[in-house]
Amino acid sequence: MNSIIETRRADVAVICRRFLVRRLDVFGSATRADFDPNRSDLDLLVEFEPDEALKALNQYIGFKHALEALFGRPVDLIVASALKNPYIRKGIEESRETLYAA
Repeated sequence: MNSIIETRRADVAVICRRFLVRRLDVFGSATRADFDPNRSDLDLLVEFEPDEALKALNQYIGFKHALEALFGRPVDLIVASALKNPYIRKGIEESRETLYAA
């Protein structure tokens, strides 16, 4: 995991608790040496706790925007339960690292 993420881990945890995140994983270039701090986006896989007060779409969009504001870069956010393609899942699993777990 690169230092851009590592140095903000405590802030990520605060945001995760606010948006009822069960687990957040980073994958892709952010876990490898080819991450470009000037151009790379962040690829994240999220599992949310369901909550009636915080509707799913608001939960997703609010969480994504909060992470983009924190890191100052685009975030590709994938909800784990929506990931059905086994080939994409396998690719994610190869570089997946846990960033937050409730």
